[in-house]
Amino acid sequence: MGRRRHDTDRTAEARADALASVVEDLAGKFTLRPLLDRILRRSVELLGADAGSICSVDETAGVYRKEADFGIACQSGRSFPLSEGMTGAVVAARAPLIFAEYTHVPGGHVAPADRATLHGVIGVPIAWRGRVIGACIVFSRDPERSFSDDDARLLELFAKHAAIAIVNARMHEQLEERTRAEATAAERERLVSEVHDSVAQGLAAVLAHLEGVTGPDGGQLAAAREAARGALAESRRWALGLAPLLLEGHSLEEAIGVEIAWARSTGNLDAKLVVAGQPAPLAPEVAHQAFRIVQEALTNIVQHAAAASARVGVVYGPDELVLMVQDDGRGFDRAASQEPGTGGFGLRGIVARARTYGGSVGVESTPGWGTQIRASLPYQPAESADPAGNRLRVLVVDDQPVTRAGLARLLAAAEPGVRVVAEIGGAPALLDAYRLLRPDVVLVDAYLGGHDGVECTRQLVAEDPGAAVVLLGATAGDPIVAQALRAGARGCVGPDADGPELARAVLAAAHGGITLSAGGRDALPRPAAPTADAAALTVREREVRDLLERGLRDKQIAERLTISVKTVEKHVGAVLRKTGASNRTEVAARAAR
Repeated sequence: MGRRRHDTDRTAEARADALASVVEDLAGKFTLRPLLDRILRRSVELLGADAGSICSVDETAGVYRKEADFGIACQSGRSFPLSEGMTGAVVAARAPLIFAEYTHVPGGHVAPADRATLHGVIGVPIAWRGRVIGACIVFSRDPERSFSDDDARLLELFAKHAAIAIVNARMHEQLEERTRAEATAAERERLVSEVHDSVAQGLAAVLAHLEGVTGPDGGQLAAAREAARGALAESRRWALGLAPLLLEGHSLEEAIGVEIAWARSTGNLDAKLVVAGQPAPLAPEVAHQAFRIVQEALTNIVQHAAAASARVGVVYGPDELVLMVQDDGRGFDRAASQEPGTGGFGLRGIVARARTYGGSVGVESTPGWGTQIRASLPYQPAESADPAGNRLRVLVVDDQPVTRAGLARLLAAAEPGVRVVAEIGGAPALLDAYRLLRPDVVLVDAYLGGHDGVECTRQLVAEDPGAAVVLLGATAGDPIVAQALRAGARGCVGPDADGPELARAVLAAAHGGITLSAGGRDALPRPAAPTADAAALTVREREVRDLLERGLRDKQIAERLTISVKTVEKHVGAVLRKTGASNRTEVAARAAR
């Protein structure tokens, strides 16, 4: 009797020592394979068995992976479906499982040479917070050895330690990855800050000189001061973080927080962020569009609203993300923003972004009382709202393959709602490509084949009066800009344009607006004094001209003024004749100037 108690005590002591050893192994160690090897070896020894294996499980993917084996070749490192093997049976049962003979295991992966030597087998799930993340299996080669419920309980203790090892290793890997990402971001921010400091110092010196200069051409000096101030503000904005980079490894709220910091520093705004609801994981494209909507709204407030305060709300609803941006600025006429093609480009861009992903936008504004924008984006865009076919389709025309590839990459990075459907290298194939693809916007090199950019524009507008053409690379002072606008182009972007500016031009052109880079505006001739004919516009003709300047089509003008389309066409002809504009695009261009 005393000998039996002594043997029992020695067994209990051995179990305690084995578990204590496993705990010591876990302390401060994060490399998974050695830990699992130690845990497996001790569990096999303590159960008086001969071999074993530990697998990690991914139930979502429906597979498991052999992580460690001892005393047997279980094809360590390979993955198998959860419908096979002892691990698959344990996961299906979600409880300890015992077989008297290994031959009873469905779809086992033990090599034939080892299979013939195995008899009893026991397996338990490795669980963590209600999920099965692995399985621990032990084999016996002794035909007399049969596993019991006590063995299962003991193996479950080892399985708990295996769970800790797996989770700790995964957490450590994630921590190391995040540390590397943060180090990369910190270095990137340091470089941006250094560039900003040097650029800001230069711009500040330019401003200091300009402020003290007077001369006969005060208009040009004022424009130079304004350009320098704008460049200084933009450099501060970039120093705070580029939009696409802000969403790498950060939440939407964190990225918006950086934009709010920019608005505070640049616009002297009392700007705040309010988040409501339980934050939900967002698809990258939805997060990108949400960020761009808020960024565009804040940019409009800083540049145009003359507001003292602004509030940004991010509301996580049951089925959609709601963004609210409001300010106490000067506001604007709500009637002028009813049509998607009217109002400022910022509002049109916000509407276009939301609609691209099946969302909606509501605007409330009263002159003198501020503006509120409410945009909603579904977490999972409707099938009809998001496919590639509903994105803006762009055709790129440039004779340099590297330039074409670069433009496509810039647009893809800056605006997921835009896709390049084709790239062609010259004017001869342009009309055929346009007829075949019917793109929403055509980007054409201004100096294609010498000066063919303007001629390409004429051909496209002759083919389709609604064609949206944007010229690329026009340098400051070049008369090609005015020629392109007279030919019907909807924008000219300079050679120094970045991705966001290019995307703005594409969105504006697609929705009836006109975009000119700073260099493009410099190339335009000064507006002439109104002619007698222009001054002689009737009241109705001035109404039609105002709506033309907003980019409305004849049918929209007819509905707005409650007249027929034919009457609108008559008034449009009179406006063109009296103002000297060659087409309706030039009317809008003059308004932009």
